[in-house]
Amino acid sequence: MDTFRIKSFDEFKARLETDQELQEQFRKDPLGAVGKFEQSPLYTDKWIYRIIVIALSLIVFAIIVGVLYLIGSGKIEGDQGVPTILTAIGSAAIGALAGLLAPSPK
Repeated sequence: MDTFRIKSFDEFKARLETDQELQEQFRKDPLGAVGKFEQSPLYTDKWIYRIIVIALSLIVFAIIVGVLYLIGSGKIEGDQGVPTILTAIGSAAIGALAGLLAPSPK
């Protein structure tokens, strides 16, 4: 039997209800049958999200420091002189952080 990828417990349950061969394997060796299923690292590896959150946070922090440096050095005055690219990257990073940290609807 091949290895199956699952995304949720409901998908696992549906597969188990419909596959007679899998049911028989569960009766004989439950742990071996569970080994046939693997979840995507996106669902099981918490470090993926931690790395993304840290990287996005560093981007936001670097932009804040960069804008403060530009204002402090006199290269720009007020918020009207802030380069558009810094505003765009900062807004995108904050939006991505909000999307990652917001609770999922499930």
